[in-house]
This record gives sequence, structure tokens and C-alpha cells, in this order.
Amino acid sequence: GFLFSLLVNKHKPWIETSYHGIITENNDTVILDPPLVALDKDAPVPFAGEICAFKIHGQEMPFEAVVLNKTSGEGRLRAKSPIDCELQKEYTFIIQAYDCGSGPGGTNWKKSHKAVVHIQVKDVNEFSPAFKESVYKATVTEGKIYDSILQVEATDEDCSPQYSQICNYEIVTADVPFAIDRNGNIRNTEKLSYDKQHQYEIMVTAFDCGQKHATEDVLVRVNVKPVCKPGWQDWNKRIEYKPGSGSIPLFPSIHLETCDGPVSSIHTTIELQTNYIGKGCDRETYSEKSLQKLCGASSGAIDLLPSPSTTTNWTAGLLMDNNDIIFKFDGKQGAKIPDGIVPKNLTDQFTITLWMKHGPSPGLRAEKETILCNSDKTEMNRHHYALYVHNCRLVFLLRKDFDQADTFRPAEFHWKLDQICDKEWHYYVVNVEFPVVTLYMDGTTYEPYLVTNDWPIHPSHIAMQLTVGACWQGGEVTKPRFAQYFHGSLASLTIRPGKIESQKVISCLQACKEGLDINSLESLGQGIKYHFNPSQSVLVMEGDDIENINQALRKVSYINSRQFPTAGIRRLKVSSKVQCFGEDVCISIPDIDAYVMVFQANEPKITITGMDHFARPAAQFEGERGVILLPDIRIVSTVTKMEHPLDFKEHDRAEKPVIVEEMLHNLDFCDVLVMGAELDPEQECLELDHVELQGKHLDATNSTAGYSIYGVDSMFNYEQVLRQIRYRNWATAATFDRKFRVKCSELNGRYTSNEFNLEVNILHSSNSNFMDHVNHMIVQPQFLQSVQHPEGSVSAVHSSVVPSVATIVIIICVSILVFVITLGIYRIRTAHQHSAADHEGSKDNEMDWDDSALTITVNPMEKYEKPHQTTEESEEEDIEDEEEDTTSAESDESEEDEEEEEEEEEVIVQKGGKQNATRQAQL
Repeated sequence: GFLFSLLVNKHKPWIETSYHGIITENNDTVILDPPLVALDKDAPVPFAGEICAFKIHGQEMPFEAVVLNKTSGEGRLRAKSPIDCELQKEYTFIIQAYDCGSGPGGTNWKKSHKAVVHIQVKDVNEFSPAFKESVYKATVTEGKIYDSILQVEATDEDCSPQYSQICNYEIVTADVPFAIDRNGNIRNTEKLSYDKQHQYEIMVTAFDCGQKHATEDVLVRVNVKPVCKPGWQDWNKRIEYKPGSGSIPLFPSIHLETCDGPVSSIHTTIELQTNYIGKGCDRETYSEKSLQKLCGASSGAIDLLPSPSTTTNWTAGLLMDNNDIIFKFDGKQGAKIPDGIVPKNLTDQFTITLWMKHGPSPGLRAEKETILCNSDKTEMNRHHYALYVHNCRLVFLLRKDFDQADTFRPAEFHWKLDQICDKEWHYYVVNVEFPVVTLYMDGTTYEPYLVTNDWPIHPSHIAMQLTVGACWQGGEVTKPRFAQYFHGSLASLTIRPGKIESQKVISCLQACKEGLDINSLESLGQGIKYHFNPSQSVLVMEGDDIENINQALRKVSYINSRQFPTAGIRRLKVSSKVQCFGEDVCISIPDIDAYVMVFQANEPKITITGMDHFARPAAQFEGERGVILLPDIRIVSTVTKMEHPLDFKEHDRAEKPVIVEEMLHNLDFCDVLVMGAELDPEQECLELDHVELQGKHLDATNSTAGYSIYGVDSMFNYEQVLRQIRYRNWATAATFDRKFRVKCSELNGRYTSNEFNLEVNILHSSNSNFMDHVNHMIVQPQFLQSVQHPEGSVSAVHSSVVPSVATIVIIICVSILVFVITLGIYRIRTAHQHSAADHEGSKDNEMDWDDSALTITVNPMEKYEKPHQTTEESEEEDIEDEEEDTTSAESDESEEDEEEEEEEEEVIVQKGGKQNATRQAQL
């Protein structure tokens, strides 16, 4: 049988020598090349020619081979379990084919030769890229472009290069100045600025070559480091200033960064730019006359550019800035000063003062521009004296009359100064001490660079015309007109005949009320040199130690000594120059541009109070001293402040508590004006002893329209002077009353008081007896007190005036009774008067009321005490006013005053109680 089987199964199976296969991971099918087929030459013999198995040799290979068709020898290679490429990318093993042997039992089978199978696992893109770091950080210096700031790196766990390789990176965050390349290098696309942005945060993603992107983007944080810049640090651009704050530091924390530069010295200039505030800086806006009085200037200055008013109407047609009394001349206006304002003879000594702001003259041939000119009114065109600008030179012309001098004398004085045409405000004072003329500009003395001589003017009887802003051309033209117009601004133009001003007064007149200041000069530190300009708007500091300079600059402050400063911005500029040790190139320090914001002061409300109505006998008005008009005038100023509590809620905002505080400040004029017809100088006047003005910064002018007190002084001093003004009338027959109005001002009318009206009645002797009785009847109820009197005495008074005509006996009895009662009452009254007089003595200090206008006849049956003074001073004044109102009411029977009397009676009933009421009813 064995031999038979050998004869039947002659041949062994045949397969290829090698196979190459591919399997996709997570799949069990292997695609082989060539296909798995075994052949046997014994075919078609059953069993011997058929293939029964394929066997794999290798340790624990995850594959198996199965026969699909025994006859054809086809087989399939498949995975026994899922294949993971990431665990193993390829497999190599041996395979052999087996035939079915010689019979159904499979005996005598034969196997093929060994074939090598090489299988590659095909990758599936199952993994996303992942970054190696959770956050990437980098720091760059501003102002540079980098090739690569940092590199980000992502990996992919897939096994194949196609799916494990990172093909691309991308920045997800929009609008950032960065880019990234395929290798993950991040660079900036523009120069970065620390000031613009300190730090950038950008999100980055990665793609593998299968275009699968990272599941989580990565954060890249780029910090921008400032390049070290030399300059001032830690200062605020805006500095706030509240009125009354005194001196506040401008840069309390400033320091200089030098970036380790080898600095040997530093030179710093701090400039406060105030040329657009008022006349070049914040100055007192009082009238020139008041300022001159305040600065101790000699009196007699004549204001040629006053505020327009009824008495000073020549400036009414000029362009004017009301706040600061600045007049603008545009080359078309001039003002004629009326005759009599300035004396014809100024003498050999006089002073002209003015504020001027002037730019370069328009046109090629610059004409003379007249500030002040005194020329012939008609017939001729001679200039007697003039102040004008010509080609940015200031010229003063002074032609002497022939009778004063008959020789060749100095006549024209020329000054050449840049400031004349710099379009800024400057203060000019021309001091004339003929033949010497000196100019002060902003407090500094300048001698003329050119003086030309001329002959005196021949005497003539032609009237002269004084003008401002242009010169009057009275002759050589068909019709007299203005010529040589001024272009620019003028203010506070005054002329003072007979006196020249001292340097001290000139400095005071042009002093700024704001400027730079140094807190605690003594602690400035060693080695610091400093210098202020005259107006303290520029401060220069120099030192070689940076820390000392830092300390010094922290002490530089702004001060505004005005109680009511001009609100607004003051610009600040700090420029610095640095010197280094032996260095050609030294660091440059940028300028500081800052500003001080000056807030608006709370506006004061000025209130005048006092007795507003009284009557006096005519004899007092006709007396040598007249009658004091305002014996108890009070001037009070209050300011309203809003409180800002921290705990207020939104809805409470409307009801912020308001506080009214009394405040003290100066006044600069008070006018006592005559209402109605002006005073008749033939029979009446207002008077003030000038001794009352001594020791005060006050002056006064008197006219038929009223009395004007002016000068910068306290409200108290104004009260003292106003209380001494007297009204005299030495022909009172035709006058029954006079009305006056008092009005006060601070800062040349910027703040004005209420209008306080006063009425004075003159009581004539013809009705004096009637008035005695009226005064007694009306005034007494105001001073009723609940004095205890025996009721019997009152009834007795009534019974004493009831006559009886029954019989003679009764008449005799009554007469005797009356005599006895009268005697008894007289003795009681005498005793009572002693005690009442003692009591009144203690009251005298409490209440002094002026009874000069009242002749009171005391009823011998009654005695009234004056009341205790329980009200405040103002109420006491009101009582006195009302008492005198009622006096005049009886004389002229005015309904209004009768109403007042009734009101008073009501008040008395309330205060005095029932006894007063019954006593009044009896009266």
C-alpha cells in the first residue's frame, strides 16, 4: 500500500518563492502579490493533486492562511486579530503549502518549499497632531524685526510618514503682527512698540500631511520689552489746580532714566506758557487807578482808556474785551480825550504807563502807529507830544513850547526792542524827567538808542487835541481827521503829570499773580544752580547729580495767588540737555509737554445791608457836619458750595446739600449814587473827611452825581469809610427827601453787589409840633415792655377826666379827690422812675437807638422801658428803620408806610403778650 501511495502522490506542491502583502490597520484582509495559489503536478488525481493546507512558520504571527479551493489551490491570508500599525509596521514570515496526501486519511502528504511572506501594515490617519508644550513664551525688544522669535513643535502618533509628519503650522488669532513657517518658527511682521502693547497672546495650530489639524491650539505669549529710552518718567500730563490751593507740585514723582549713559551734568528748563491768559499771564484785573493805589503809586494818574460809562464815554466806540478792559485797534479807530481830562502842562516830570500787544506792521512802507498823541485841533498839524510805534521801534516825541525853552533840545527818543513786534503783552512805562526819558519794559530799564534834537514850538493860541489809537490831523488837510492809526491791543493807558514812578511801583504794577515756585528752597540739595526769569514763568536748573536733579524737579510747583483766578489751561514745557563724560554722542532727553488746569473759583455774592430809610429834622441837615447817611452799613460776601458726599446713591444726586459760607475778599470800588435829580452844588453836597482814607488803599472822588470810593481794600475798610459819608443841605426849604443808591464791586465789576437803596426824609419845623406828637405815638409801642403798674392808677387816670355837673358839693368833693389821687400817683411815679432809671442804665449798652430825629414827649402818667435786645444786629436795624418809616408815614400819609406800621403792631402783640396788647389799645 505504501508503494501504491508513492506511486499515486509523486509530486510535492509548488508555490512562489516570495510574497509581498499589504494590510490596512484595523482590517483583517491581506492583499498579496502575487496571489496565494499552490499547484501540484499530481492533479487531477484526487487527494494527491489537491491542496489541503497552508502553514505559517513564525512565533505567534497574528495571521492565518486558509485554502479557498483545494482543486485550484487558491488560498487567502488574513489577520487573526486587529493589526495596529503603531505597534508594528511590518511582518515577515515563512509559508508552506501541503497537499492532501494519497487518500482520504491524508497520509503521505507532501509540502512545498518555504516561501517568504513580507507584509506591510497600511496606516490610517487616526491621530491628530499634538504640541509638545502647553504654553510657549518668548520676550522680544521693541523696535526690532526678528527672523525667528521662537519655534513651536507638534508631533503625530500615526505610524506612517504621511500621517505622522507635520506638514504645516498656522496662526489662528486674527490681526496680529506675527507669521509662522512650516517648521513652526514664529517671527514678527512689523516693529513692535511697548507703548502700544506690552504683551501679545496668539493661538497656533498644526496640520499633519493628511491635513488633520491639532485638536487643541497652543497659546504663544510674546512679551514686548521696552527698549531703554532716556527721558523723564512717572509724570502726569494734566495737573489740576483749585483756586486757593497755594503752591502745588507739578511733578511729585518724576525721575530721569539715562539708560546707564555716562552723564556728567544736566541742564533743565521749565517753562510755564501763559501768554494767552489775560495780558500775558494771570494778573489782577482791577482798574489801573485801583492797582496804582494798591502798589503805592503816587496819586493823580489819569486813565485814558477807562471802561465806557456816562462820565467816561470817549472809549464807547472802541472794540473792547470786557473781561480784562483790553481795547483792540484795527487801524480804523481813534478816541478823542475830552478837554479838561489831562492838564495842558504836564510839567518836566510825568509818567506814561500802558500795556501793549503789537505785531509787525503790515505793508512795505510802515507808517507811524500812534498810541497817544497831543496835536493841534485846527489850522496846523503840530505834534506837541506823542508816543508811537514805527518799524518795530518805540518813539516818544516831546516838543517844548518856545516860552519854556529857546534852544535846540532833545525831542525824539527811540527804543529798538524785539518785544515791540512779538505779538505778546508787555508793560511799558515812559518816565520823563526832561531832558532824560527812561523806558521800563516788563520792569527792566532801557535807555534810548537814539535821541534827536529839535527846536521848541512857537507859541500860538490854537487848542490842542489829545487822542488815543490815532493822531488828530487838524491842519494841512481839507477836513480835520484821524491819521497814523494803531494796529494792536492796548490796555491800562495812564498819564500822571508832575510825578515819575519808582522801579518798585513799576514792578508791582506788572507783577504776575501766577508762576513757578520751588517748595522749600533750603532742601534743594548741594550742587543745584537755579534761576527764575522776572515773571517767574521760566525756571532753569543745573546740576551734575541725577538724583539731586530728580529731587529738585519734584519740588517745582505752580502757584496762583489770585482769589478768583482766570480759569483754563496753562501749558508746561520741560526741556533738558545732558552732557556726558568725554562722549561725542550723548543721550537726548525728549521734552515734557504737560498742562495745568486751573478751575473756576466759586462766585461770591456780595450783599449790602443796613438802615434803608430814616428822617431827621432839617436843622441837622443844615448843621456844619450834616447827617451821616450809612451809619450801620454792612457788606457781606457769601459763596455757595455743593457738597459731594461719598455715600450718595444715583437717585440722590439731585438733592446734594448746599453750603453757604461767608468769605472775605477785597473790593475795588463802592459808589454812593444820587437817585433822581443830581445834587445842587449851591445848596447841598456829600462830604467825607479825607482823614478817613488815611492808612487805607482807598481814594475817593466826589461829584454832583454821587461819591465814589475806589481802591483795592477789605470789605471792613470800605464799611468804615462808607459809614462816615455825610449829606449836607443848607437850604432845605424846598427839599423833603433824597434817595441814594449804594453799589460795590470786586475785580472791576466782575462781581457786583446788590443795589442798596436808601431814602432820607427832611422834617421841616413848620410841622415839628405835630411831628413830636406823631413820633411819640408811633414810636412808643415799639419799645413797650410788660412793666407792672397798679391797675388802680390806670382807672384813676380815666376817672380823673370824667367831670360831673350834679351839684357844687359833688364838684368840690371830686376836685379834692382828684388832688389827693394826683398827689399819690406823683409820689408812686417818682419812686418808680428811680428804679426804672437804674434798670435803663443797664440797657444802654445793649441798644443805642438814634432818637435825634424824634422829639418824644413823655406822658407823665406812664413810663416805658426799652426792650431787651433779643434779636440780631440786622433785626435791630430793621426795627429802627421801620420806626423811622412810620415817622415819615404820618407826615406824608403814604399808604405803604401805614401798612408797615400795622405789620409792626402785629409783631409787637406777639412779642409783648397780652399786657402790651391792652396798653396799645389804650394808646
